[in-house]
Amino acid sequence: MFALPLTTDVELRPLEPWRAEEFLAHLDRAREHIAPWVSPSFVATDVESARAVLQRYADRRARDAGIWGLWRHDTLVGGVMFVSFDVALGVCEVGCWLEPSAQGHGLVFRAVRHVVDWAVRERGIHRVEWRTKPDNVRSIALARRLGLRLDGTLREVYPGPSGRIDIQVWSVLADEWRAAFPTESGGSDAGQHAVE
Repeated sequence: MFALPLTTDVELRPLEPWRAEEFLAHLDRAREHIAPWVSPSFVATDVESARAVLQRYADRRARDAGIWGLWRHDTLVGGVMFVSFDVALGVCEVGCWLEPSAQGHGLVFRAVRHVVDWAVRERGIHRVEWRTKPDNVRSIALARRLGLRLDGTLREVYPGPSGRIDIQVWSVLADEWRAAFPTESGGSDAGQHAVE
């Protein structure tokens, strides 16, 4: 197992099914904060459903669509994942979540940057997508900080508790990514560590 240091006290690690209890405890701390923004199927309510969420991503890992947790002082505080990953088409979607206690430290920015860099430089992904609700101000700010551009809004994509939900699609193309985040050596430490 690996651990990629993002700061002096934060590591990015694979979030695997055997961590279901830890994942559930984290979700209990984050539930109210993230529930409006993530799929209800992600916000597990017991150990069995937490294990099922992590197992879905473990099964996807063979196709590169994995999930990684952010541990701060050895406590799971959030994470990043590939919601979808299609090497043949050269398109993936990245997502993230974070509990309130870990906000404001740039942790998700660093983690997303590592996994996107790996996708573009190591796996040859041409287009990285970011999907969010139009009122998710933090998600939109992060998309902008990562250099993504708003492609448009998919209107009333799926039902929600207060009616149908719109989704904004943001994206960055490989050439744009490499220009925004060049590496000195021409390689990426994300490919060596973040997604093994």
